[in-house]
Amino acid sequence: MKNLSILIPIYNDVCTTLVSTLCQQAEALPISYEIIVADDGSTHLDCVEANRAVNRMPHSRVIERPVNSGRAAIRNFLAEQSRYEWLLFIDGDMTVCRNDYLRRYAETDADSHSADNAVFDGGITVGRVKAGNLRSLYEKASEQSFTAQRRQRSPYHDFHTANFLVRRDIMLQHPFDLRFRHYGYEDVLFGKEMERHRVGLCHIDNPLSFERFESNSHFVSKTEEGLRTLHDFRADLQGYSRMLSRVSAMPRPAVSLMRLWHRLFGAFERRMLCGTHPRLAVFHLYRLGYYLSL
Repeated sequence: MKNLSILIPIYNDVCTTLVSTLCQQAEALPISYEIIVADDGSTHLDCVEANRAVNRMPHSRVIERPVNSGRAAIRNFLAEQSRYEWLLFIDGDMTVCRNDYLRRYAETDADSHSADNAVFDGGITVGRVKAGNLRSLYEKASEQSFTAQRRQRSPYHDFHTANFLVRRDIMLQHPFDLRFRHYGYEDVLFGKEMERHRVGLCHIDNPLSFERFESNSHFVSKTEEGLRTLHDFRADLQGYSRMLSRVSAMPRPAVSLMRLWHRLFGAFERRMLCGTHPRLAVFHLYRLGYYLSL
């Protein structure tokens, strides 16, 4: 790889440390590069102001969008703004956790096993569990499924957008589906499209670290939004969602019982999850009940 566009969508988040670290690593490599941050209509003006410092960093710029366009549209916009052959998409709340992060991606297309692949998912790792924080508990409990070996078993089903490299021509030919304006599952459908069009997708061990976690109430609200998205696009996502597979396998009496349980106890479960002592077992029960009640 001789050139690279690093693309970072953000919303109400400060990414200056992330960009600074990426600049330092890129400057040490024999590549041409650019870093483009797209602020997707942030409402926290302090974040907007802080991120303007990116404009003073090497080969970097911030594009401030006045209106939030959604997770799919902002990534498509970044791809259109880019100019290099390879695109590296990074979520703005991620943390670089290895000194050779960009080097590993820069050398990826030279590996013999990578010759037929146009998409590379580097994966994530999870930082220290934050006491009483539901998101950190959930991500840490799921961490064993984040390894490259595990993800490569079902490469198109386990694709995520937090940290991936893609050839620009492939991204422009197969953009994210603009119907996905709300939180969740645009990455799942992208993985399905890559498989349908027989685009090589490889999972590698080059993670970013997930270390900043939202509040419990915010995470529960995002989870509910994601489940509504899943319900809206269930026909498109069938076979690519564990939740849909689980629901499809449930006998009708169990579905009715779960709906009744959620109607009776869902509000209580939600209060517990938003409190200071959330339980993962309750979270999984709440998710299933919420989805079945849609």
